[in-house]
Amino acid sequence: MVEPAGRAVPEVDRVAAARRAVERRRARASLKRDLTMRVIAPQDVLAAAAADPLSTAGTLRVPDFLTALPAIGAGKRDRILADLQISPVKRLGGLGSRQQLALRHWVDARFPQPVPREGRSRLLVLAGPTAVGKGTVAAHIRENHPEIHLSVSATTRAPRPGEQDGVHYFFVDDAEFDRMIATDELLEHATVHNRFRYGTPRRPIDAALAEGKTVLLEIDLQGARQVRAADPSANLVFLLPPSWDELVQRLVGRGTEDAEERTRRLRTAKVELASQSEFDHRVVNEDVATAAREVVELSSASAR
Repeated sequence: MVEPAGRAVPEVDRVAAARRAVERRRARASLKRDLTMRVIAPQDVLAAAAADPLSTAGTLRVPDFLTALPAIGAGKRDRILADLQISPVKRLGGLGSRQQLALRHWVDARFPQPVPREGRSRLLVLAGPTAVGKGTVAAHIRENHPEIHLSVSATTRAPRPGEQDGVHYFFVDDAEFDRMIATDELLEHATVHNRFRYGTPRRPIDAALAEGKTVLLEIDLQGARQVRAADPSANLVFLLPPSWDELVQRLVGRGTEDAEERTRRLRTAKVELASQSEFDHRVVNEDVATAAREVVELSSASAR
């Protein structure tokens, strides 16, 4: 039905349209944060924009996309647009096929994606930023996949509510941790968030591997690097949050750290997210059961 000429748009329609516009702006702002924090790869944003020009990714302006990328300022952005012959008013979903291809080639050259490792290993390492849910995913695997041996780490931090010694961690003091290092009882160890030390006892890992089991280590970035150096065949899996905003909400929501500690952990998370290219695989933890299944499918146990 066509509205008569000159008829005013109902107030309710204007309010709804304004609300939708605000929601779209917030969604684009969230997407730009995810790009800046490397929660999402720029290649994934380009693919989403090409698949649906009206999506959040598709309606993101190309200049905003570029400046959301790490180390891209206004001057560099303008040079890139000129080199690729893309108008600054263009949105990602409105690019022509030639421009899409040119932008994708530039992104691939500047932000290369890791090539997934072929084959499967009996030593699987799960790492990721703080509050991403590594422990929750690992616990789900322990409860639902008994064929996989879940390593229990030693730590100098105090137990959180509900954590049990020997089940979630081996809780030790600094003197005991020093002794374990001195006697070479740890496969890897590191100081995390500049406060507490974590390490993986070597003996249970060796015993499980000798029995032909697949072993899952849920550790931090430094530990993952040490394991890779000690055993290059290990499969490294990086666990990602659905978004940066969700990561912040999870950290605040669990209420186990004060404001200063949360700030410290988020600062560390930015560094950890920037390291994901060192890993063989990436898994997004939007749903725990789904993420756990994807991790298990990367192990040798799932190939039996």
